[in-house]
Amino acid sequence: MGAAMFAHTGWGAYPVFARYLQTVSFIPSMALLALGNLIALAIFAPFVLRRLDMRFLREPAIWLFALVVVLRAITNILAARFTLAIYVQLITLMTPLIVALLSAGLFRERLPPATWPALGLSLVGSMLMMSGDLGGQGVALALTASDLLGLGLALVSAFCLAFYMILVPRTVKASVPGETVMLVQLAALTLVTGAISLLIGEDWSRYSQLAASDWLAFLTFVGFVLLGANLAQITALRHLGAPMVSSTMAWRLLATLGLAALLLGEYLTSLWQILGAVIVFVTITAYLQRQRRV
Repeated sequence: MGAAMFAHTGWGAYPVFARYLQTVSFIPSMALLALGNLIALAIFAPFVLRRLDMRFLREPAIWLFALVVVLRAITNILAARFTLAIYVQLITLMTPLIVALLSAGLFRERLPPATWPALGLSLVGSMLMMSGDLGGQGVALALTASDLLGLGLALVSAFCLAFYMILVPRTVKASVPGETVMLVQLAALTLVTGAISLLIGEDWSRYSQLAASDWLAFLTFVGFVLLGANLAQITALRHLGAPMVSSTMAWRLLATLGLAALLLGEYLTSLWQILGAVIVFVTITAYLQRQRRV
């Protein structure tokens, strides 16, 4: 559970650091992922390569897992570039509901109790959080074209995360060690995002112009999120299973709200937004706690 809470805090911080580094430090998106994951890989690989069993690299599940992780990372980083970190996290919190719907649709599993009411309440809460102040026409969404693009990317990222949650237990069935999963994940992210960055001609010289505060944010992002949260999440999922790990997922929203206010100056500015945050937090927590007891 300690690893799970560490992972949730790290993933709550992800959209905040991703948005800060792209919109304040002006680091190109793919270059940010490529160098960040390269550093994490350089730190992690020496501890794993000596006992790496190459047989596990022939498991189809591990490469499908790597593909999903790459798609999730790219869409997630771009989502944080185009819309508020809080909005990105709101969509991410829908993941347990998406997992339930995908499991029912793809694997014919029974839909967990209260899924549809939880989805409805979460959407209401999310719309309240994205609203402006109460006016003569009631609560109106305060979204720009950039926000809509970011939200669309965040939704694609949430579906990728849902597949991630479904695939991790399958790597356990194949007896693939968590360290191997992590190594493949970091290597795939580094190679794919690095290649994309070079192909689209991103300006890597931006790294030479970063201030000390930007480097501090970048290294925190690498150590705390890309390396720490990833490893903690894989560890927690393999030892506790998705239901237990997901049961405290709403903590991510609180982590995002706190860090976004501190680093980006993004606050909830109305009672409607605060009410929306409370609805989302309570709904997701209650839903996941109920699923864990079933």
